[in-house]
Amino acid sequence: MSHIAETHAAEPLARPPGLAGVAADLSSDQRAFKNVSWGKAMMWIFLLSDTFIFGCFLLAYMTARMSTVVPWPNPSEVFALTIGGEEIPLILIAIMTFVLISSSGTMAMAVNFGYRRQRGVTAVLMLLTALLGATFVGMQAFEWSKLISEGVRPWENPWGAAQFGSTFFMITGFHGTHVTFGVIFLLIVARKVWRGDYDTERRGFFTSRKGNYEAVEIMGLYWHFVDLVWVFIFAFFYLW
Repeated sequence: MSHIAETHAAEPLARPPGLAGVAADLSSDQRAFKNVSWGKAMMWIFLLSDTFIFGCFLLAYMTARMSTVVPWPNPSEVFALTIGGEEIPLILIAIMTFVLISSSGTMAMAVNFGYRRQRGVTAVLMLLTALLGATFVGMQAFEWSKLISEGVRPWENPWGAAQFGSTFFMITGFHGTHVTFGVIFLLIVARKVWRGDYDTERRGFFTSRKGNYEAVEIMGLYWHFVDLVWVFIFAFFYLW
C-alpha cells in the first residue's frame, strides 16, 4: 500500500480539462513548485532577490542619466577600439556579448547531457562554459583598463557627465563579480561531475542523491540569469 502511495505521489500532476485547466494554469506556481527540491527553490529565491538589486541599479542609472544637465558620453565614441588605424565602435562589446550568449548555449547543453547521465560530455560542456565566462571577464578587465587609462573615474570622465563613471563601474563590476563567481562554481561542479560524484554519491559540497545531476541544472539557472542581466546592461549602457 505504501509503495502504491509513493508511486502515485511521484506521478506528475495532470492538467485538468476545460475551465479547471485554465484555473490550474493561472495557479501554476503551486503546481510547478509542488515537489521542487530545496536547492532549486533556494536558487530561485536568490535570483529573485538579485533581480531586485540589479533593477535598483539600472533605475538609478536611468535617473542619473535623465536628470543630469551635462551631456552624457556617446557610447560609440567611448567604447570604440582602434583596429588597423580605424576606430570601430562597440566591437569589443559585441564580441563580449557573443561570448556570453554562447556560454548560455553550452550551459543548456550541459544540463541536457547531465540529466542523460553522460558525465563526460557534461563536464566538458561545463568547462567550455567556464572558459567562455573567463574570456568575458578578461575582456571586461581590458575594457576597464582602457577607460581608466583614458581618464574615466567614478567621479569624472573626459567625455561629459561625471555620473557616467560611477554608474558604469558599479553596475558592470557587480555583474562581472557574478560572472567570476559563476566560473568558480562551474569549475567545482564540473570536477565533481568528471569524478563521478553524482553517480557514486560521494559526500561533499553540491552532492545530492545517487544519479541526480540537479546541481548542474541549478548552476544553469544561475548562469542563464547572469546572461539575461547582461542583455539589459548591454541595452542600457551601450545602445542607449
